[in-house]
Amino acid sequence: MPKFDFRPWLLVAAFSVVLFLITAATYNALGVVLPNMVKEEGWSWTEAGFGFTLLGAATGGSSFIPPMLIRRFGVRATLLCGTAVMAAGFYSLSKTEGAALYFVGAALCGVGYQMMALIPGTYVLAAVFKHRALPFGVYFAGAALGGIAGPIMVLALMHVFHDQWRMFWLAQAGLAAVVGVIAAAMVPSKASLARSSAQTDLEVAEEVSHTPTSSVYRTLVDWTAAEALRTPQFYVLLAAYFAHLLIGVTVAADSVAHLTQRGVALVVASAMLSIEALMQAAGRTFGGLIGDLVDPRYLLIAALASLAVGSAALSVADSYPMMILYAIGSGVGFGLTLLTVTVLLLNYYGRKHNLEIFSLTCLIGAVSALGPTIGGKLRDLTGSFTSTFQLFAGVILVILVAVMFMRPPRRAASPESPADEPADLAARFAQDPA
Repeated sequence: MPKFDFRPWLLVAAFSVVLFLITAATYNALGVVLPNMVKEEGWSWTEAGFGFTLLGAATGGSSFIPPMLIRRFGVRATLLCGTAVMAAGFYSLSKTEGAALYFVGAALCGVGYQMMALIPGTYVLAAVFKHRALPFGVYFAGAALGGIAGPIMVLALMHVFHDQWRMFWLAQAGLAAVVGVIAAAMVPSKASLARSSAQTDLEVAEEVSHTPTSSVYRTLVDWTAAEALRTPQFYVLLAAYFAHLLIGVTVAADSVAHLTQRGVALVVASAMLSIEALMQAAGRTFGGLIGDLVDPRYLLIAALASLAVGSAALSVADSYPMMILYAIGSGVGFGLTLLTVTVLLLNYYGRKHNLEIFSLTCLIGAVSALGPTIGGKLRDLTGSFTSTFQLFAGVILVILVAVMFMRPPRRAASPESPADEPADLAARFAQDPA
């Protein structure tokens, strides 16, 4: 019986705590604290909403930074830089005396989020795990749980600080600094992570070559980012990633206002948002458990179908059955799409250049931040958010059809061949920095 190695799972725990905290403290906390800030500072809601848009755009638009830092300085340095930027963002929010500093703080939090969250985490976990669906599922579930805990954390800390929102942001700066430093300290050294990467790639290559009839496709070669960009499969996965963010951010921003306009009580509408976040965690956990046994493409099909159903149900929801359908459909679909796209990128294009390939995928987050803006515009034109969620459901259905016809990419010039000899493969990855 093989000996269980607990050290990779300690990394899963460390990165999950980081993702849990920064998700709870940014996107989910800001929406709860913002009314207090608006009241004290005398902002318009246009100014307040623009800060939220900046947070999302900075998160997506800064995805090119972590790969550059990781390749040049390593994961530890990247995490520490991200921790400093995140803490600076929270500190700026605590010192806000006008909208300008609020915008700066929101943008810094977005950049810090990207440097501390998905890109470094997926890079390290892909290097130390041969089967990645379960660790990724646990890791991404941390973000969903952070979404649930965020409002609770805000209410608890605001009560402790007697509704002093500046103290809340200072506390978040301190917490971010602590968990960021701890996570960085737990990351293996450059040399150790390079050895783990080489060993993991050897094990994957050996397993794939010995199980050619496996139901889960995994490539034997490493595609460069430029090569991946020339395949239609990359753009299908990019579209799926875009769609899940488009729905996710719009549901977070507009679902409560939409449901209350349709006669749903505010407390019920808010509860549906919490249930939706809980379903995200459930979807990611379930996907992680079966993602190495079932082709993730089938899971992505199910995820997009669930998103479309959830969005369509939300568009007309005014009863408990339809609201539950929206919460389950949107939550499971959102959670499962992130997991399956991440795993499919690794399965289709390999691990070595996944850092750059995944960061290019994350760039689309800057565009998906326009979801609430589109929703607001349609609300002004039509008088409700119904058409917004129906439009987005239609977009998802188009992408769903593309995923149904998608097959693993193949190199036209040089068909995939058996894995390199172990010595050559280890030497090739020895130079892969941590």
